Amino acid sequence: MSARVVKRSLSIAGHRTSVSLEEPFWAELRALAAVRGLSLAGLVGEIDSGRGEANLSSAIRVHVLQALREAASR
Repeated sequence: MSARVVKRSLSIAGHRTSVSLEEPFWAELRALAAVRGLSLAGLVGEIDSGRGEANLSSAIRVHVLQALREAASR
């Protein structure tokens, strides 16, 4: 899996935005969304609503990292 940055456009809360993440983060984000029965945009919308002042791409990376840490600790 490539670590190159991939930019994707999503609609979140009724507005279009672009997010740049490395492909492994996109893959894990899609997997997390599927487990929760959400669309990718739906999960990103949840992350967006709780990120405060953080950059959206950074908030997504932190969310993925936290989810992986929680899964590893089980």
